Amino acid sequence: MALRPVVFSGPSGSGKSTLLGLLFKEFPNEFGFSVSHTTRQPRPGEVGGKHYHFTTVEEMEKEIHRGNFIEHAKFSNNMYGTSKQAVQDVLKNNKICLLDIDEQGVKSIKKTDLDPLCVFIAPPSLETLQNRLNERGTETAESIERRMATAASALQYSKEKGVYDIIIVNDILEAAYKKLKEFLLQLFASHARCII
Repeated sequence: MALRPVVFSGPSGSGKSTLLGLLFKEFPNEFGFSVSHTTRQPRPGEVGGKHYHFTTVEEMEKEIHRGNFIEHAKFSNNMYGTSKQAVQDVLKNNKICLLDIDEQGVKSIKKTDLDPLCVFIAPPSLETLQNRLNERGTETAESIERRMATAASALQYSKEKGVYDIIIVNDILEAAYKKLKEFLLQLFASHARCII
């Protein structure tokens, strides 16, 4: 039986990447990351093929039209998406596939036959989220404003019954990680290598 992929969603600045990084550090042989595609320019420190597959609008639209994407969305005039190949690359290594996608992507992937587990990472408050985005120093005021509007929508969507299997408020990183780890280890206890 194939391992169910785990979808991580939550507003930009909620701490998804930090929590995923902790999982990969502690369980490098258990989890694999589905690297998303994007048409945006790389941020400082981002590496193509590791953080994202950076591509052009034309190429991504062509692959979407061919049916090679599980989900895709547009944000701030940039396209983002998860290819079928990215998920297959993780699963063929007998790893639990982790995906980091937005609200639109969650809606799309829930319509597939992947039967994903969905985890929502929430900030303690919108004010805290805005502070985190400001502290990054990588966003313009307009970008932060758009991200905050998207965050409000994502938080509202997370309250809908049956959308997410668990909601983790990332206020204190260590506590959020402990809750996430306990949730995943309980679910994947039958995946023998996951019990270390």
